[in-house]
Amino acid sequence: MQNSLQQIEGLLFVAGDEGISLAELSAATQFLKPAVNGLLDELAIKYAQDESCAFEILKTDDRYQLVTKANLSETIHRFFTAPLTTALSQASLEVLAIIAYKQPVTRVEVDEIRGVQSQSTIQKLILRNLVTGKGRSTEPGRPILYVTTNYFLNYFGLTSLDELPPLVTAKALEDLQNQQDVTIPLLPSEKQQSSFDVTIAELKKQSESNEEK
Repeated sequence: MQNSLQQIEGLLFVAGDEGISLAELSAATQFLKPAVNGLLDELAIKYAQDESCAFEILKTDDRYQLVTKANLSETIHRFFTAPLTTALSQASLEVLAIIAYKQPVTRVEVDEIRGVQSQSTIQKLILRNLVTGKGRSTEPGRPILYVTTNYFLNYFGLTSLDELPPLVTAKALEDLQNQQDVTIPLLPSEKQQSSFDVTIAELKKQSESNEEK
């Protein structure tokens, strides 16, 4: 059976970096706002007193976020900025492609397209400077809008987003989705072509073929 703290903690977790407001917490749990405030304070104290707990609650404006404690910053930074031989996973490729073609796009929109949570993947892409937040949506909660960076263009040899090949058929999307366990080196050698480059080339070739028809 769910208890009150579990509900608040769970909502903070799924809200991710966009955070969640007091009103949203109250609506989701059906607790009165003063009760939610009390539970947030109780949860914050619990995190602070438990030295083995990695989390704390951050309040920005009128929104609350579940974040890691400051003393873990070095460990977490090492994880997200792993050696240059670290490759992008299939999940990272999917999220990067969605943001590239749909930008500006919110995390929720990315999640809806993929059918799974994308929060941690987006954070990895942000720390690798392939994706960044640019403004907020006018939707309820004003979620962050994500776009690709200039580094994304430089890395994939593009001068502008206009050079991205059109996704011309459902088959092309299906082929991309069906690639399992694909990894893409962040800095491939001169002799090495990344799987993402191959996919882009194939899509462009297919687009040109369709235009000829």
